[in-house]
Amino acid sequence: MKKRPIIGITMGDPKGIGPEIIQKALQKASIRKLCRPVVFGEATYFDWKKSRRLTPCQCGKLSGFSIEQAAHACLEGYVDAMVTAPISKAHLRAGGYTYPGHTEFLADLAGVPVQDVRMMMAGPQLKVVLVTIHEPIAKVASLLTQRNIFETIRITHQSLNNRWGLKKPRIAVAALNPHAGESGMFGNEETKVIVPAVAKARRQGWKVLGPYSPDTVFYRAIQGEFDVVIAMYHDQGLIPLKILDFERAVNITLGLPFIRTSVDHGTAFDIAGKGVANPSSLIAAIETAVELANNERRKVPLRSE
Repeated sequence: MKKRPIIGITMGDPKGIGPEIIQKALQKASIRKLCRPVVFGEATYFDWKKSRRLTPCQCGKLSGFSIEQAAHACLEGYVDAMVTAPISKAHLRAGGYTYPGHTEFLADLAGVPVQDVRMMMAGPQLKVVLVTIHEPIAKVASLLTQRNIFETIRITHQSLNNRWGLKKPRIAVAALNPHAGESGMFGNEETKVIVPAVAKARRQGWKVLGPYSPDTVFYRAIQGEFDVVIAMYHDQGLIPLKILDFERAVNITLGLPFIRTSVDHGTAFDIAGKGVANPSSLIAAIETAVELANNERRKVPLRSE
């Protein structure tokens, strides 16, 4: 591989910290050595004095258009991966894009059913994939089914196999209830939906283990026992990951026909324009996109872990 991969970077919401962290990240010589970055956005609004005058509608149109263009560039092979800076869901909707977030927007652009994509959060020590994402805790148990747990395992296995080159990824599945339900004393979601989904996955020949008690499974993964943990809901998976590595965690969308990574934080409107935003998560997202793009370009041979 003589050429560095081309990484498309979307500007995010122009009134957020996206433009600032992009400029800071691209000033790093290490990033310029890793890839050829292409920024999708309106250059005028990388100047805070001008972007602060924008309306929510204008912000949404600018951020939405940059996402569209970067996704099309990925689909048409002009860039090797895309990295997204944070957006405002409210501004996106005001701009005419009626999606709850990046994931649904990108799935639609790629022609992939939204139920076939998943959110992975990855840091240097831990990878977590979520079965449910932004759902009230009171609804989580009712949303868990054998199908969506199995599909989460399948998408995770396929992604680790194809994008990371892991021949037999070790997938741990977290339980929903304390002590994995303690034989039904603390809940029966394990026996009703999680165990059958794990059993179905194991029949495919995949190395899937669990369900394990949530209070120990993440520690075991950090110690190197597993390559990834499937978490049942948002905070179950993201609290341990963000405690470990808040500034270096990366959001990766699994199931798309192209590579997409993102920061693990929001627009931070409260500090936008002050010059104090930390670009660490964006730098990590770019580095991860480069790693995955290089794996694909090498057609990396599968290896056992």
